[in-house]
Amino acid sequence: MNAVVLAWLTLCMIWGSTWLFIKLGLRDLPPFTFAGIRFLLASIILSLLIYFRNIRLPRDRRDWQFIAWTGFLCVTVNFGLVFWAGQYVSSGLAALLNATLPFFGMLIAPHYLPAERITPAKIGGVILGMLGVGLIFSNQLSVQGALSLLACIAIVAGALVAAYANILIKLRGRHLDPIILSTGQMLFGFPVLLGIGMIAEGNPLHLQWTPLALASLSYLTIIGSCVAFILYFWMLQRIAVTKALVLLLVTPLVAVTLGKLINNEELTWRLLAGGACIISGVGATIFYRQRTPASSPVNKIATPRLQLQEAPVTYES
Repeated sequence: MNAVVLAWLTLCMIWGSTWLFIKLGLRDLPPFTFAGIRFLLASIILSLLIYFRNIRLPRDRRDWQFIAWTGFLCVTVNFGLVFWAGQYVSSGLAALLNATLPFFGMLIAPHYLPAERITPAKIGGVILGMLGVGLIFSNQLSVQGALSLLACIAIVAGALVAAYANILIKLRGRHLDPIILSTGQMLFGFPVLLGIGMIAEGNPLHLQWTPLALASLSYLTIIGSCVAFILYFWMLQRIAVTKALVLLLVTPLVAVTLGKLINNEELTWRLLAGGACIISGVGATIFYRQRTPASSPVNKIATPRLQLQEAPVTYES
């Protein structure tokens, strides 16, 4: 198993568990403060890592402008909307709406990355995966009231923004060290979240810092942010955007399966059927192989194989 596949599978497990910890943390902590402190702490930890590993910082001002802009999109806008919406919709509905991210990525990518063309395999794979997520959570998809509807719109808007940001990172961030990219995005992204939290939700010191809230914050900071962001940006620099984003179709399956195992519950037909759809859809997206033109002298007959890795990446020093 190569490093890219291992990173992809690890991210499925990590992000499959973050929905649970977000929901648990929101029992005691308001959304913007929760998200802001998460990324503040993560940026401090990663800044210390940069210092002690003596990682060279970018010297081009345009790199910092790029990091700031993508940090605003990925952290401030996307996570701010997701954390806020998590108060008003079920985790299942949130997972389904967030599964639109790879769909948006597939549609937008060809406009910026000509090599990432839309193919029938990609369309069918992403839609099949989304249907699988919907099937798993088919008993949790009700929307009650205007706030719930607004929360649904917010999650979809966040997914659209995040898809665009991922494409920009693939297009212009290939030369940046993933640790620098992760740290910079959090540093530029958390102040707005924390500022909104302090204005609308009060002094963070006066919140209910229960053991559950602290445990959720710790997991999301260290594993869900520091580890996951570095892994994801490292992986994104090496594979196509759609292949990276389809892992978000797998995370709801992982989340529900882990919940069933932890609570010693039986696996339902919804989970099994939805899981089959997700695995089939992701397989169609990842394993497809682009046909070679008939005039090409290279292999006219291609066999399916796991095609994740692209060209090697080198970072500026």
